[in-house]
Amino acid sequence: QSSGANRMRFNRDEPNQQNLEIVAHARMNVDGVWIAPHLLNDHLQSTGELSYKFSEKFHSGDVGKTLGALHDLGKGREDWQVYFRKKTGYDNHGRVENKVRTVEHSIYGAKYAIENFSLLGEILSYSIAGHHSGLPDWSSEETGRASLKYRLSKPVDIHSVKSGLINNLNLPKTLSAPRKFERYLDLSLWIRMLFSSLVDADFLDTESYMNPKKTQLRANNANLAELLDHFDKYIQGKEENSSDILVNRMRREVRRKCVDSADSPMGVFSLTVPTGGGKTLSSLAFALNHAVKHNLDRIIYVIPFTSIIEQNADVFRNAIGKDNVVEHHSNISEENENDRTKLASENWDAPVIVTTSVQFFESLFASRPSRCRKLHNIVNSVIILDEAQLLPVDYLEPILKTMKLLVKYYNVSIVLSTATQPALKEHEIAGDVFPGFESITEIMGDKVSEFYDKLDRVVVHLPEDLNSPKQWKELSEELIRYPQVLCIVSDRKSCRELYHLMPEGTVHLSALMCGAHRSRKIKEIKDKLDKHEPVRVISTQLIEAGVDIDFPVVYRSLAGLDSIAQAAGRCNREGLGEEPGQVFVFKSPRRTPAGILRKAEATLQDIISDIRPNLFDSSSFERFFSELYWKANSLDSEKIMELLSKNLNISFKTASNRFKIIDDSIQKTILVRYGDESEQLIEDLRYSEHNRTLMRKLQRYAVNIYNKEFEDLLGKGLIEEIKEGVYALSSGLNYSDEIGLILDEVLYEPEKYILQ
Repeated sequence: QSSGANRMRFNRDEPNQQNLEIVAHARMNVDGVWIAPHLLNDHLQSTGELSYKFSEKFHSGDVGKTLGALHDLGKGREDWQVYFRKKTGYDNHGRVENKVRTVEHSIYGAKYAIENFSLLGEILSYSIAGHHSGLPDWSSEETGRASLKYRLSKPVDIHSVKSGLINNLNLPKTLSAPRKFERYLDLSLWIRMLFSSLVDADFLDTESYMNPKKTQLRANNANLAELLDHFDKYIQGKEENSSDILVNRMRREVRRKCVDSADSPMGVFSLTVPTGGGKTLSSLAFALNHAVKHNLDRIIYVIPFTSIIEQNADVFRNAIGKDNVVEHHSNISEENENDRTKLASENWDAPVIVTTSVQFFESLFASRPSRCRKLHNIVNSVIILDEAQLLPVDYLEPILKTMKLLVKYYNVSIVLSTATQPALKEHEIAGDVFPGFESITEIMGDKVSEFYDKLDRVVVHLPEDLNSPKQWKELSEELIRYPQVLCIVSDRKSCRELYHLMPEGTVHLSALMCGAHRSRKIKEIKDKLDKHEPVRVISTQLIEAGVDIDFPVVYRSLAGLDSIAQAAGRCNREGLGEEPGQVFVFKSPRRTPAGILRKAEATLQDIISDIRPNLFDSSSFERFFSELYWKANSLDSEKIMELLSKNLNISFKTASNRFKIIDDSIQKTILVRYGDESEQLIEDLRYSEHNRTLMRKLQRYAVNIYNKEFEDLLGKGLIEEIKEGVYALSSGLNYSDEIGLILDEVLYEPEKYILQ
């Protein structure tokens, strides 16, 4: 397989190690016969070349190549080669020694970098030392002996690495950074981008040897120019077949505006269009044209909730072809995946990625190789932040500063797409400067107000007294008057209390229903609306951000201005009614959950007298969000900026552990028994290996609950541990087709569970 320097061997005078090849990986064929090994020199050179390709996109090719060449340098030592043979049985007559002690290898390349590249070598050491375990903290109480400082303090003999191997790598004499780094986050983001380039290159080169069929599957992505041609033909057919009503005329005009604006220089854009104005396809029109104009590689569409991601991904698949859209989120259905798209979700090597806010932002601040692997493929892209008003306030400062760096140094354009545009431009709040974007270009230009006026399809009824609650019984009697009505409340307990006062046939929606269940319910609701059949829905706010659903009447419990506007977007969405849709805001008898939801409600109450005549005007949203951000306890509640901005004393792992949009420290995930498939999958998992494919399928049957609720269910024997750390309902009796997971005993209806 290789010759010359690529088949370097240990010296013949070394005891018991005559003629051993320096091997990185080895595998057997299907007949159990060892094939030619993956030689270490080949692996280091190939990984370096791939890492160069990835990192050169952000002007760091030589640094990336050096990382690839050094990452497995420690495997070129006699003791690691002996360990490898004992552990795998390679060249050891097939004998595997399971209890052999692990031999460190990643620290050797890190040490070599520091000794030969001075300050830049310290920067490289993070990625090399962490290419298996993840980017470490330099030094922190949280990571202790796993810290980079501690690992580097242990004696390491670089000379134990075979000199012939090092000489053959042709390492540069000097290295330099691409620029002088800014004060905050810039250096840590650059290190994560380099780390991403290294670990993806390492994964891909190893895979090409261990599983060449996978490598073949990864090839042949369509380019964005081809997708734009496909998209234009799709839109032409769609417009030819659409009725000539006001909403459709407005949607066509929005798309034309997006296409015209796509020639603009790269930067930060906003797409401010009323709900129902066709933002999904229009933002894709902008992104495709903008990407082709600037020769970009991909489009990344970021959506806040899994409840709407399938809907939007389906729109994209129809517009540009199924194989060109990769969904990456926890709730993906198997029918929307094939072998190639599954592989592409690992590193986002596809023309269009549809993902969630949780996946996108937690990856941006991640430390683990599997999460960071995709980051270098954010370079040269258009990022569309759908429903941008839902960016997590507690992490807003590190998010915005990182996004600014992506635009400035990584050839990224950002589109903030929403009907309720947040105040994300740099401005002053109570004497402090809000850490927003320096400039944002509105794609709709000066047409925003005009479009809101033309697409004003609802009348909003606000209560005179925003402090006087309406009782559930009174509200249910109002809702019953309408054959088609949607009522949105701010928490799941309120949702259930009101639902139980409604007549039979009312639909309940909340996050205590698994993804598969919610998807089916939403489809049933749409079918009834299309057929003009009676349908009443009581839902938490999961339905109001982007779910393409159209009711003549909508009720919304008092909340932030953005929530009320989004709820209004589910009313008379298509503008087909002769009369405007009716939106009623009411004060809930239950207090709004603490945190940002309660602050948002209080903010609206503070400013309502000033904005009431122009409730959904862009100036009203700007005022609302500015006040809300000022009220927030912190725009960086976990001090991510501090952890990632201390020169070379960076705490990657601690920052990653703390950056959790969904706080998994206060909640647990359980699998529910909803339908025959979930029952079978849970049992398959119980009696088989804990494998990734099964767990991905089961994500559609997962529900998150608070720790106290988890302990209560566990104490009553209602859930069981089917695999270490994986819990599932013991039976289907605690999962209702109407309301999902049953948590409160008061909600039991015993007669429904009596065996006939």
